[in-house]
Amino acid sequence: MVTSNEFKTGMTIEYDGNIYQVMEFQHVKPGKGQAFVRTRLKNLRTGAITDYSFKADEKMPKAIIEKKKMQYLYDDGSSMAFMDMETYIQIDLPSENLTYERNFLIEGESVIIIEFQGEILGVQIPEKVVLEVTETAPGVKGNTAANATKDAVVETGFHVSVPLFINVGDKIIVNTFDGKYDSRA
Repeated sequence: MVTSNEFKTGMTIEYDGNIYQVMEFQHVKPGKGQAFVRTRLKNLRTGAITDYSFKADEKMPKAIIEKKKMQYLYDDGSSMAFMDMETYIQIDLPSENLTYERNFLIEGESVIIIEFQGEILGVQIPEKVVLEVTETAPGVKGNTAANATKDAVVETGFHVSVPLFINVGDKIIVNTFDGKYDSRA
């Protein structure tokens, strides 16, 4: 058990039948009344972020999350296959649960599978990935305005804005947090 006064960013708790990760927290001691803890929690099952206020010293169970390093194998359209590199056990996750992550997954890439008591909650992808540009318009000569960009499609089918000097076949680094171009690889 953990109390609301012991919250830390990144801690996982069980509350109201769900598993939450503490994104932000703030201890509040008003002039009148009882102290409380204002939090922003992310539901690890649905991905929804909500705000909750807990009484000071309110107790709840701490959720023990297991993280396993696995390798992404393939996508068959309805599910995505991952393999544990130590035990060689293969698992399939429904593709609709990984719609955003699928934009950055390349076959053979290592990811971290997040699991709670045998239930797979999701996939944690690297912060930045290297992807090859498969489609983009050629840069127009003379278009040298500051921060000029053009649209490009990478090998996973994801659309990203890139600088004018990027061409088809170039490898670029994409930030997976916001899906934006970071630099040339």
